[in-house]
Amino acid sequence: MKYLIACLGNVGPEYEDTRHNVGFKVADTLAAAAGLRFSVGRYGSLAELHHRGRTLILLKPSTYMNLSGKAVSYWLQAEKIPAEKLLVVLDDLNLPFGRLRMRGGGSDGGHNGLKNIALTLGNENYARLRCGVGSDFGRGQQIDFVLGEWTDDERKRLPDYLDKAADAVKTFATVGLERAMNLVNTAK
Repeated sequence: MKYLIACLGNVGPEYEDTRHNVGFKVADTLAAAAGLRFSVGRYGSLAELHHRGRTLILLKPSTYMNLSGKAVSYWLQAEKIPAEKLLVVLDDLNLPFGRLRMRGGGSDGGHNGLKNIALTLGNENYARLRCGVGSDFGRGQQIDFVLGEWTDDERKRLPDYLDKAADAVKTFATVGLERAMNLVNTAK
C-alpha cells in the first residue's frame, strides 16, 4: 500500500525554523529516523519510507504554502495514490503547542495551504494532521507569529513533539484513519 504524506512548509533558509514549517520538520523527523535523504523532484523534495509493509511517499512541496495543491495533486497522480491515502501535515494556530489533531476532512480553517489543496483537488475530503503551534500573538500579528521562530521553551520541547507527530503519521498508514484519529486525538 502506498501513501502520500504531504508535509507543508515554505522553502528557503529564512523559513526553516518557523512555526509555519512544522510540517517540513515532521517530514525531516520521519526521514532522519529511517536514515533517508530527500531528493529534489517536480514541485518538491521527496523521500520514500517503508514502514510495516506500507510505502510512505514523504513530500515537502517547493511551491510555497499557498500553492501546495499543485504539488499534492501532481504527486497523487504520478504515484497513482487515491485521495483516501493522502495525509496532509500542517501547522495550526487554533491548537496549543504540542497538541495534535487528525481529521478525515473538513474546512481549511483559514489555512492557505489547505485552501489551495481543496481548490486543486476539488474537495476537502482528505486526511490532515494538524500540529498545534499556539496562538500567543496580538491582534493583526498572526503572520509574524507563524513566520516567527520557536521560543526557547518550544525549541526544547520540539524534538518530543515532532516524534509524536511522526508516530501519528505512521499510525495513520498502519491502522487507518478512524483508529488513528481515536489514538491521536485522545493522546495528551
